[in-house]
Amino acid sequence: MDLPDDLVLPLERGAPWWYWLAGRPALDFVNTLRERWWRNVETLVTAEDLAAWLTEANLLAEAPAVDEALLVAARELREAISLATDAVIDRSGPRARELRVIEAWLPAARLDEHLVAPAAGSAPVFRATVPEDAGRFALGLLARDAAQMLGTEQRERLRICAAETCSARFYDRSRGARRRWCSMQGCGNVAKARRHRARQSDL
Repeated sequence: MDLPDDLVLPLERGAPWWYWLAGRPALDFVNTLRERWWRNVETLVTAEDLAAWLTEANLLAEAPAVDEALLVAARELREAISLATDAVIDRSGPRARELRVIEAWLPAARLDEHLVAPAAGSAPVFRATVPEDAGRFALGLLARDAAQMLGTEQRERLRICAAETCSARFYDRSRGARRRWCSMQGCGNVAKARRHRARQSDL
């Protein structure tokens, strides 16, 4: 999906330019760097942006504490997922470097589970612990989602939008696995309109 040509860059805050069309949280995460084909518009501009994005992505119930170091690490993870995804799509095979970055985050997604001793006369409760660092936990969940796509047959449904002015990555959930656009209402309709205008100009 196109951004305005007159958009003032770099952005002060990225939230107005997030979109949620990828069908998987790890790919929505990749799509926080917009226009990879042109201007590379960063929408995780601040630590506050990252905290808000992790919440809006439904990875956490409330915004976690995020500092600049975690923001830098999050961007590194995002780019590792992006490069590995692109390598799978073009059949070149992801590099070990990107896979190591993703794998290093997997332990952050694990939570200890306990069977909690009940009060007298009540049933025991089986539950996971609350993550000590919610921000790192959420990034671990993104790494886990990426690993599941890259490391299983799900990789066959990874896509890049076919529009010339879009770099969105998405997970193709269509029955025949033939989806071409990140959004039929957005890029799909734009492409159809351009083809129509081209045909009319040839008449």
